[in-house]
Amino acid sequence: MDKPTRYEDVTSYNNYYEFGTDKSDPARHAGRLKTRPWTVAVDGEVARPRSFDLDELLALAPMEERIYRLRCVEGWSMVIPWVGYPLAELIRRVAPTGNAKFVEFTTLADRAQMPGLASSVLDWPYVEGLRLDEAMHPLTLLCFGLYGEVLPNQNGAPLRVVVPWKYGFKSGKSIVRIRFTEKMPRTSWTLAGPQEYGFYSNVNPGVDHPRWSQATERRIGEDGLLQKKRPTLMFNGYEAQVGQLYTGMDLKKFY
Repeated sequence: MDKPTRYEDVTSYNNYYEFGTDKSDPARHAGRLKTRPWTVAVDGEVARPRSFDLDELLALAPMEERIYRLRCVEGWSMVIPWVGYPLAELIRRVAPTGNAKFVEFTTLADRAQMPGLASSVLDWPYVEGLRLDEAMHPLTLLCFGLYGEVLPNQNGAPLRVVVPWKYGFKSGKSIVRIRFTEKMPRTSWTLAGPQEYGFYSNVNPGVDHPRWSQATERRIGEDGLLQKKRPTLMFNGYEAQVGQLYTGMDLKKFY
């Protein structure tokens, strides 16, 4: 029921530190990214490890449009019509073994194309991860486009993950490797600031970032700086769909 954010805002206000830390940097610098040829290696605890080229991934399953909220840890949000298919479609084809408990995603790190890699804000390449059941959940999308168009470079082209009930940094962009592991991956933001960024990073209005509240948010393109902020929804509004994944967990401890 939420009104989608304008395409112009979605493609000009981005977090993609490989192209710079300012929100406008990715749109200015990501044009140099070459998205073909592109290969994604899928390995680790799987029975059928292999590499996929982009055309194979595009043809793997029918595309669909999903209008999801995106909530970033800094307190801003968008509503975006993403185009892709459930990540589970890919996962089933590589047959995770009984040892596979987590899925690790690695982003391209090419200094020739990504000027932000000169910064020491993070250790590169960018690594994110999900628990296997989170990755298999039907809401978790392997995304190739938005607004019915090919995914723009600044939004994570040529393919990214979208996990709508988690803060935006959990959704890895420009993925070159997907690895299945028995142990929890050491992800980029948890290494950079373990007291600020937890592995799960579910949207939770009751768990504040050490430097700011997460109880409210500002919808980009809709609410001016002087407008009243929106209340943050538990699991970004997807509690009915994903809450059972965390039954019995202390979500303040496992933030």
